[in-house]
Amino acid sequence: MTDYSAEVIVIGMGPGGEDVAGNLAQAGLDVVGIESELVGGECPYWGCVPSKMMIRAAGALQEGRRIPGLAGTSHVHPDFGIVARRIRAEATDDWNDQVAVDRFTDKGGRFVRGEAHLLGKDRVAVGEDVYTASKALVIAAGTHAAVPPVPGLADTPFWTNRQAIAATDVPESLIVMGGGAIGAELAQSFARFGSRVTIIEGADRILPPEEPEASQIVADVLTAEGIEIHTGRFASNVAHDGSGFAVTVGDTVVRGRQLLVATGRSSNAPALGADVLGVELQRGFLPVDDHMRVVPGVYAVGDIAGKGAFTHMAMYQAGICERAILGEPGPGADYSAVPHVTFTDPEVGSVGMTEQQARDAGLRVVTGSTSVPSTSRGWIHKVGNEGIIKVIADADRGVLVGATSVGPTGGEVLSGLAVAVRGAVPIATLKNMIYAYPTIWRGIEAAIHDTGL
Repeated sequence: MTDYSAEVIVIGMGPGGEDVAGNLAQAGLDVVGIESELVGGECPYWGCVPSKMMIRAAGALQEGRRIPGLAGTSHVHPDFGIVARRIRAEATDDWNDQVAVDRFTDKGGRFVRGEAHLLGKDRVAVGEDVYTASKALVIAAGTHAAVPPVPGLADTPFWTNRQAIAATDVPESLIVMGGGAIGAELAQSFARFGSRVTIIEGADRILPPEEPEASQIVADVLTAEGIEIHTGRFASNVAHDGSGFAVTVGDTVVRGRQLLVATGRSSNAPALGADVLGVELQRGFLPVDDHMRVVPGVYAVGDIAGKGAFTHMAMYQAGICERAILGEPGPGADYSAVPHVTFTDPEVGSVGMTEQQARDAGLRVVTGSTSVPSTSRGWIHKVGNEGIIKVIADADRGVLVGATSVGPTGGEVLSGLAVAVRGAVPIATLKNMIYAYPTIWRGIEAAIHDTGL
C-alpha cells in the first residue's frame, strides 16, 4: 500500500468533475482526479453528444421524407453505417479518452485510473493506494443505467443506452422498455432508420415528467411514424431464445429482435462507500447545501448530487463548487428555473414548474398556451410543425414559474422562457415587448396573453 497526498481529490471525471479538477489545478492547487472509466463521462461517449448525432441523422431522413408535402418528390435510403462511423470518430477513436486525460494533466493535475472507495471524509482508496486530501474532497461519480428487477431480464443480452449508441446496425425490430427522454429519443431515431419499434412505459403516458399536453403531442407523432406504444403497464417477464426477445406486458407478449432498457439512472454513491460521510442518502443521492457541500470539506456535483441528471446541471454546480473551495464570493445554487430538453421531433423544452407542481406548491396558478401551427413560423413550416407553448404563472406575484415549449425548435424557443422564469420578469413586461415576426417564439406572446393576467 502506498500513501499519496493532494490538496484536492476529485472522484469522477465526467463533465462536472473534469471541470472542477481542471480549473482548480489551473488555479495552482495540487489536484488528483480519479476515474474508473473515461474522462468526460457519459455525455460525450454514450449520452448527450452521440445520441444527438444519431437524432440529427434521423431528423435529416425525416426531412427528406417531408419533401413531397413542400417541394417535390423524394426517395430516402437510410445508411446507419454513416452514423456509426461518425459516432466512433466523435468518441475519439472508438472510445479512447487520452485527449481528455491530457487536457487535465496539461493543466497540472494528476490522473489516476481506477475504482475509488471512500475511507473517510478526506481519504480515498484506489486499489492498494490511499490518497489523502488536505483541502477538499469532491465527489462527482455520477450514475449508471438502472435495470429493473423484471424476471428473466438479467439473463438476456439487453441493451442500455451504451450498447444502443455503440450499435453498428439497426435491429429489424426493437423493444424499448421505458418511455422517458432517453427511451423516446432512441426509439424515434431507430424507427426512422427502419426498425420496427415498440415502447413499453409503466406510467400512464410517455415522458411522464412533462406537461400532459407535451406527452400527448409526442405520443401522437411517434404513433403516426409507426411506433407502437404501451402505457400504464410494466413488463412482468422477459425471455430471449437466442434470436429475439419476448416481453410480457399484461396479457400481451411483445416480440423484437433487440431490447433497449431505458428505465432511468441509479446513483453510484452507495458503491463508493458513502456511508463513511455520516449523512443519509436521499433516494441514493448525496445531500448538498447551496454551495455543493455534503459535510465540511466534502462536496458533490453532477448527477450524484440528485438535482438533475443533466450535463448543464453538472457544469453549473461545478462553478459553485470551485468558488467555494477557492474561497471566492459568489451566489449559491438556485434551482427555480432548471431547463431541460428532450430531443425528440418535435423537441420538448421545459423550465421551472409544471402546472401540477405549481398547484401542489399552493400557488394560485394561471396558465396560458398557444399551438405552434398557429404561430407565423409554425404555419410556414407546414409539415412537422406539431407543438405547443405553455406558460405557468403565479397570479399573485404576476410572474412565470414554469413553461414548456414543444415544436421543431422547442429547445431553442425555451431560452427566452428560461430567462423569464429565472429573472422573474413581470408578466406586464412580457406583454409589453416586441416579438420578432415570423418566428415560432412569437407564440410566447400569445401564450402570455392567454393567461388573462
